[in-house]
Amino acid sequence: MGERIAKRMARAGVASRREAEAMVAAGRVTVNGRRLASPAVTVAAADDVRVDGRPLPAPEPARLWRFHKAPGVVTTARDPQGRATVFDRLPPGLPRVVTVGRLDLNSEGLLLLTNDGDLARYLELPATGWTRRYRVRVHGAVDPRRLEGLAGGVRVSGIDYGPIVARLDRAQGSNAWLTVALREGRNREIRKVMEHLDLPVTRLIRVAFGPFQLGQLDRDAVAEVTGKALREQAAGFFTGAVAAADREGRIANRRRQP
Repeated sequence: MGERIAKRMARAGVASRREAEAMVAAGRVTVNGRRLASPAVTVAAADDVRVDGRPLPAPEPARLWRFHKAPGVVTTARDPQGRATVFDRLPPGLPRVVTVGRLDLNSEGLLLLTNDGDLARYLELPATGWTRRYRVRVHGAVDPRRLEGLAGGVRVSGIDYGPIVARLDRAQGSNAWLTVALREGRNREIRKVMEHLDLPVTRLIRVAFGPFQLGQLDRDAVAEVTGKALREQAAGFFTGAVAAADREGRIANRRRQP
């Protein structure tokens, strides 16, 4: 059925899709000897794709890594403020990767990395159903009943958040540690919801993303998930369920719009 040229280039590890589109616009890409002027081109497996006259490498198989993000590091490729990014901390020799979702500047813990943008999207979709688990330190007196109420969802500043499972682990003076689990993880969701409960977050650590655990991984350390484990845990991606999950995710997003 073919795929867009930028996607093919990204799967080959040459560039991100955005960078690939810029290469096409600069006249650096040919397909079967014809120089492309637009990235709106679909190529088949048998097409001869070249960048700067060199044949495009074969697409790399989808791979996944666990990474322990430290606080104070930005989850982006470039930061206009010059702050350290996740990609500055990655070890040499790692192929071009993208993050599966994000952790905000002051959050820490497990961040998944992959060399396949479609796999990243699949793992991020609410339809995939993976639970994200966090250890959260908050300031203030915790009412366990209000935490239990989050299981039915909550509306904060006009935004509806889905079910959140939160429990009090222990209180230490004016601070407390919670375990929080949710399936979506929208932008700064835990911080906003806890602030809504008058419990400002002072530390947030993601300890699990679906079946993948932070475990004893040191800060800035990377560990690859085995191919067998990836195929077992993301079977829907490898059996062609990406489009269906994508479609369900888009429908769910539209339903949540105010």
